Parts: sequence; C-alpha cells; structure tokens
Amino acid sequence: MGQPRRKALRSTAAGALSATLVAGAAFGIAPAAQAAPAATAADAAGTAGAASGADVRFIDIPGDGGTVLKANVFTPAGAKQGSEYPAIVLPTSWAMPQIEYVAQAQKLADSGYVVVSYNSRGFWQSGGEIETAGPEDIADARKVIDWTLANTPADADRIGMAGVSYGAGISLLAAAHDKRIKAVAALSGWADLIDSIYSGRTQHLQAAGLLGGAGLLTGRPSAELKQTLKDFLASNLDKEDEMIAWGSKRSPATYLDDINRNGAAIMLGNAWGDSLFPPNQYADFYEKLTGPKRLAFRPGDHATAEATGLLGLPNDVWTDSTRWFDHYLKGEDNGIDREQPVQLKSRSTGGYEGYPDWKSVGAERRKIELGGTHTLRTNTDSGANGGITMLTGLLDQFVKLPPMASVPLLPRSAAAVWQSQRYDTPQRVRGTAKLHTTLTPTKESGTLVAYLYDVGPLGLGKLVSHAPYTFHGKTPGKAFGVDLELFSTAYDVPAGHRLAMVVDTVDPLYIEHNPTGAQLTFSSPAADPSYVSVPLREK
Repeated sequence: MGQPRRKALRSTAAGALSATLVAGAAFGIAPAAQAAPAATAADAAGTAGAASGADVRFIDIPGDGGTVLKANVFTPAGAKQGSEYPAIVLPTSWAMPQIEYVAQAQKLADSGYVVVSYNSRGFWQSGGEIETAGPEDIADARKVIDWTLANTPADADRIGMAGVSYGAGISLLAAAHDKRIKAVAALSGWADLIDSIYSGRTQHLQAAGLLGGAGLLTGRPSAELKQTLKDFLASNLDKEDEMIAWGSKRSPATYLDDINRNGAAIMLGNAWGDSLFPPNQYADFYEKLTGPKRLAFRPGDHATAEATGLLGLPNDVWTDSTRWFDHYLKGEDNGIDREQPVQLKSRSTGGYEGYPDWKSVGAERRKIELGGTHTLRTNTDSGANGGITMLTGLLDQFVKLPPMASVPLLPRSAAAVWQSQRYDTPQRVRGTAKLHTTLTPTKESGTLVAYLYDVGPLGLGKLVSHAPYTFHGKTPGKAFGVDLELFSTAYDVPAGHRLAMVVDTVDPLYIEHNPTGAQLTFSSPAADPSYVSVPLREK
C-alpha cells in the first residue's frame, strides 16, 4: 500500500474516531472525563441498599500487584453469622463506573446472594492502567474472589461471575483460570476479540474508535493498548501478526479447553446488531462448550438489550441471568436446565424461539444464484451501508428501523446487485447467510462489503445482514474464490418481497483497502457458480 493511501486511511480513521466519540458520549458509553467522587458512588450504593434492606459497603479491594480496585459489596439483609451464601462477582463494563450494577446487585442481594461489583483496573478511580482483559485483569478477578471469601459470608463452593461487555469477557476468561467459578452470565461480550473487530480481515473502524476513545475519556490506557490501537487504525500490516497474537491472548476462545475442563455453567447473551461484538463469534464459541450452557440472541446493539435492567427496570436478560444462577449456584429446580438451550428473539416479531443447538437454527437453506459478471469501481460509496455503531441496532430494536437503501437506484458502477424472485410466503431468515463468489481484482489488495436486503414492492431495501471482506497479496488479474459469512440474524421477510444481495467497496463502519483506481470483477463460472445461501426456519 502506497504512502498516500496510508495517509488517507489515517485521515479517515481520525475523522471516524471523532464522530464515534461524539456518538459514544451521546449514548452514555463514554460518560465523563473526570471520575465521580468516591462519596457520590458510595451515596448511590447506600441509597440503593437502604431501599432494599441489603447491607452495602463501598470498599477498596487489593487487586493484582496491590492495585486498588474500587468496589461495592451487597450482603443479604440480616445475614446470620456463620451462614454461607452464594456469591456473584461483577466486573464493570468498559468505561463504566463502579455503580454500574447497583440496581441488579440490590436485587440479587435481596434474593440471597453476596454480590461484589468492582471497577475494572485502569478505569475511573481504580488503580493501574487499562490492560484490555489481559493477564492482570484475570489476576484481579481471582483476587476479588479471594477477598470475597475472606471478608463476606460467601460460600466457596458457590461462586459465580457476570458482566456486560468488558465484564462479560473478563468473566469468561476468569472461568478458564479459576476452578472456583461455577457459573457465568456473559452478556454482550466477546469470545474471539479478533473475529469481533477484525472480521473478514477488515478493521471495524467505528467500533475500535469508540472503544479507544471511551478508554481515553474515562481511564488510563496502557502503552501496549495505545500502540496496538495506533497500528490497528493505521492499517499497519507489518504488525498484523503481533496484533492478532495480542487479541488471541485476550479471547476466551483461546482458553476453550480450560473452560470446558473447569466445567462452569456458561450463559451467553448478545444482540443481533451488536456493532462491537457481532453474534457469529459467540455462536461458534457456544457450539464448542461441553458443560451446561445457554445462548440467547435478542434485537438491539451493543449492551442495549441489558440496559433497562441496569436501571432497575424489568428486563429479560437479567431475569434469565438470575434464573441461571438460582439453578447452578442455589440448586433451585426452576426448569432453566430443561428449556431449549438456544433462545432467539426475532427482530421482526419479538417472539422467542427455542432450539436444541445452534446448528439447528436455519437448518433449511435456500440458494440465490448470483449470475453474470459485474465490474465495480472501488472507493465509491454506493449508498448501501451497515449503519452507524450503537445507533443502528438501537433503532432496529425499538422502532424496527434498520438501514435502508433504494435498491433500483444503487449505481451499478459502484454496486453489484442480484435479486431473488418475489416470495409468495414469508421467509423467516434465521442464522448465518453465506456468500460464495469468484473475484478478480486489478490490484493485490482490496475490500468488499456484502449486504443482504429485504426489498419491498417499491424497491426499498431494509438491511437484513452484512459483513466486510478484505484481501491482501493477491495476483492482479487472477481470479480467486471468496467465501464470506454474514453476521447472524433473525428476520422475517414478508410475503410479496424479495431478497437482494448487494456488494460494494466502501462502508463508514470499516477501513477499506482499495488502492486508487482499483476495480473488482465478480463472476460466476459454470464450474463454480456464485450464490448466497440463506438460512431459513423450517415451517
């Protein structure tokens, strides 16, 4: 990649980073640059405890290397000396203060749990630097469990961990390294960090910018994190192997054998439109777990499915999490172990569907042939795009308004378009659509983004799913096969509508790698036809 191209990418990255910081502040992901005084956090926790009757303490816990971790401890009201209670440890989300889980901690304490919520190192008033779920964070989780057992009436045989986003990732990683953890509820987290923000070998620009910006506003990023983000956003391919190794060390999927060996009961929850940690990587991880497990996908964007529960309002995600702990920590026979372990909530109907496993989702598949030859000029935004980080999934969740495009008006010089026939009956898309095509580039590097649309009678397309794909080191003029999994979803296409596959080369969500003047040609050789395979729910 030439120097002018690298400069252009850096400029694009800087602009998108500024935009995502504004969006993050608006949605409360990056709260405020200055940490709240300890008294404020203590007052908030104390008020919640007084309302519930639970005993609440605002304390410091020594983490790894003596690093101070700010924490709240909720103990059941009237806890008797000598009694032991199941305990749940809650690491905070990225950029969130230690009072994040106060409402849920209060409810759990009222139902008989000791709850310890702590601010992850490097953020707000906790000490240390942001290590991005590194070894220090895993060691912190173990130290918090040690402290809990030594200073509260917690039962060493009934320890659970839970968290949203960053707290979910730390909880899963801790379960791989600490046999004392018997149950986990990992909500809106990641199993594979690289597959989350570097899927299709494409940098998820807005997601990385939002995480990096929120870390700068609310914490103290480590030198390693700063350098990794710099290399990532600058598309430094010389550092690619190093960045992948950095992400692998922080991915629960890397420690899958340890998690299975330790045997904790794992509940995973995520949103279909999670723009930070797309659902595919959670589904793949779930299938490889061998212990008690549960997977739930719901409409929304990153952490929006859990948000109302953090405010103390009724919430399906937190209700399920409590039932999970009640069964696996308290031993209650509440039936959660006999329910279908894969629970999906459709983006279209809002109803839940149960499946015995992930491979049963979308067991019926329908192919749409992608015939003909289409040559695209790169570096032109056709108008098809995946939306905006945090905003898109939120709109889809609450008003069923996904990103839209007028399919007939998409410029064919910048977008390849294929459409199915009109369907006489509703098509219930469930799971992971897969694109297979043959690509001939004019340059050795390039990026494409594939979109699956629900197209109505007037040609207006609503986004069903999408995914990016980047290649490097290819021979110009030589064709090669492309296989791409789109992000998993649950969406109902109405009768009378079509499905459309659209491919272009620019999307504001991602860093693209198309050199100036490059062209991409898509073809469908007779010996290897191109198609998109759409997963459908059986009738």
